[in-house]
Parts: sequence; C-alpha cells; structure tokens
Amino acid sequence: MRHKSTLLNVIDVEATCWDGQPPPGSVSEIIEIGLTVVDVSARRRLSRHRVLVRPVRSSVSDFCTELTGLTQSEVERGVTFAEACRILVEEHGAGQRCWASWGEYDRRQFARQSQAEGVAYPFGYPTERTHTNAKAVFTAAYGLRKKPGMSQALQIAGLPLEGRHHRGEDDAWNIAALVLDLLDRGAWPVTATAV
Repeated sequence: MRHKSTLLNVIDVEATCWDGQPPPGSVSEIIEIGLTVVDVSARRRLSRHRVLVRPVRSSVSDFCTELTGLTQSEVERGVTFAEACRILVEEHGAGQRCWASWGEYDRRQFARQSQAEGVAYPFGYPTERTHTNAKAVFTAAYGLRKKPGMSQALQIAGLPLEGRHHRGEDDAWNIAALVLDLLDRGAWPVTATAV
C-alpha cells in the first residue's frame, strides 16, 4: 500500500507599509504572497511560489521598497486580490489544505482584505482548524518566554536564512524550514496537517 503524503501550505505575505501612519485614504494591502508547499510525511519542501498582488487602495512607499525590495511598478503588474485568492484555492488547494504562517498577521490580513474587498476568504473554515501559528508552536517547543521573529528563530534552530528577509517567497521558504525542524522535534501539532 502506498503511503499518502500530507501537504501543508506555508504562507507569508508582504503588504504595503509606511514609516509611520499611512497617507490619508490608504490602507495596508497584500502585495506579495509567498507560498511553500511542504510534504509533511516526507518531511521536505516540495515547491515555492510567488503571487504578486496589485494594490488598489494604497501604493508602495519608499520605506516599503527598502524593506521588501518590491516596487510600485513591479506590483502594478500583479494580479487582483480576488485573482490571487482564486490561484490559492484552485492551484494550491487553499480551501482544503491546512496552512501555517509565522504569527497571526498573515491570517488576519487575509481576513481583513477579504472582507473589505468582498472576496471569499481563500482558506477553509473554521480558521482554527486550518491555520497554525508556527511562531507560537516554535516558542513553546523551544521553551522561550518571548516569541521570536523568523530570522531570530532560524538562528535559534541553527538554520540559515535563505534569500531576502521580508520577501514573501523567501520568508515562506524559511518558515517551511522551521516547520520541518518542529516536525523533526515532534513538536508540530498533528491537527495542523489533518485534511
């Protein structure tokens, strides 16, 4: 009998941001979705993906470009948020697969933006069943008092930072490495991979 693999989507988003308050009328919007597919049973990262998303209620500030490397002209060539959600569901099984992110920001940003734009939330319900806060799992597994940022967690785990920090595709890849570390330690919750 062939062993069926269990896939997990690890997601990291980058959003429009400012050094201080947003300009009047602007709101933080997703501009990049990084996604790494992890085969939990084989304990390996299968693929990495990047979806650029065109903001409609804000623009990429100089601060945001400095942080993420993303420019306004680059994200203007992206897809709409609705199209990005469709890609997540149809090409990456977002409605069925469990998913993880570093902290709660990504989950909350998707929920806020889905509601604001009248787009169906791309991940399954209830959220508690489908989403795992990898930062919280890592903090508990390592017995830490404070929740570390992703780059600090990589240092604690003795893992390299691959690519550019604050680039969604690279951050999702690195978070996936931390998920694999937690799997190897027996600390990843079984419910976080049940489909």
